[in-house]
Order: sequence, then structure tokens, then C-alpha cells
Amino acid sequence: MLDFVILTLHYFICFLISVVIWQGAKDVDLPTSSTRTAETTPDGLVLIGKEDDIKRSGRMTGKINGRGVVVFYHEGKFHAMDSRCYHEGGPLRLGEIEDIGGQACIVCPWHKFKITLETGEGLYEGINPLEPSPTPKWQSKGVKQRIYKVTIDNGNIYVSPPDLSVSFDSDYFANKYKNYDDSLDTEK
Repeated sequence: MLDFVILTLHYFICFLISVVIWQGAKDVDLPTSSTRTAETTPDGLVLIGKEDDIKRSGRMTGKINGRGVVVFYHEGKFHAMDSRCYHEGGPLRLGEIEDIGGQACIVCPWHKFKITLETGEGLYEGINPLEPSPTPKWQSKGVKQRIYKVTIDNGNIYVSPPDLSVSFDSDYFANKYKNYDDSLDTEK
């Protein structure tokens, strides 16, 4: 009976925390993050920014038809994805990049969801209770975050427009925050 009371209390506290986060979560702007209006080239690629600027800042956001996209520069590579996390729309531009199970991941600043920069897979740490000595291992939830092809040309970074015939979990929040000014996200 005591276990049931403790478990119920735990779920109630988690519920209260999620309400507080949902209602009052704000983000702090990173000095290394910059946002700009994107331009489209005749071949359909969208200019996000200058290669050197993104290398220097580590990330830059832009818009493709009102949809937020963030480009990260990490360990010599450029990666682009929807700027809002697939879980609850957290601003990925404010997240930290960590190595998780040998993969570079952006960690959502709101709920710490981990997303691979390379493929957009959501990762979680789980155990197999059927193993003799269960140890936590990083596992994939599948591709959750829309990623974009990045092209470098003449010192400029371009992103290919999304193929909307295939849907991803992040599409919901990309559409919800369409035409939203990400710079309005600030810490209380």
C-alpha cells in the first residue's frame, strides 16, 4: 500500500512539474545563436547564412516558407533540422550538443530529449530486463525530427526545402510555430 501511495505522489508531482514547464517555460538566447531571413535561389535552395558566420557561432536559424530551420556546425560538419523539438516544440537552437552513444546529438533545452544531428533519430536510454545483468544502452525511437540537406557553395550555406510528402513528428511543431519569431523566446 505504501508503494502505491509513493507512486501516486510521484506521478502527481511529475504532473505538476509538467504543467509548470508547459505554462512557464522560456528560453535564454545563446550569444552564439543568430537568426536571419533566408533567401531562395533559382534552383530552390534556401540561403541560411555565410559559412564563416555559422562556423563562428556554431548555429544559425532561418525560415523556409515560414518554417523554422536551425543549422548546426559541429566537428567540421554542418547539420540542419526543424528548429522545434518533435516532443513539445522546444527551441533546439538553444540546446547543447553532446556525444551520446557515439553520435552527435542536440539536447532539447526543455525536456532533455536527445536527437541525432545526422539522422534526426530520437534516442533514449533503456535496459532489457531479460538480460542477466541489465545495463542501460542508448536505443533509437526512430527518425522523429525532420533533417535537411545542407549545401556549401561559394562560402554560403544553403538548405534544401523539405519534402513534405513524408511526415515526421517534428512537423506538428514546425507548423504550430510557423512564422513565429524565435527571438521572442527569452528566459524569465
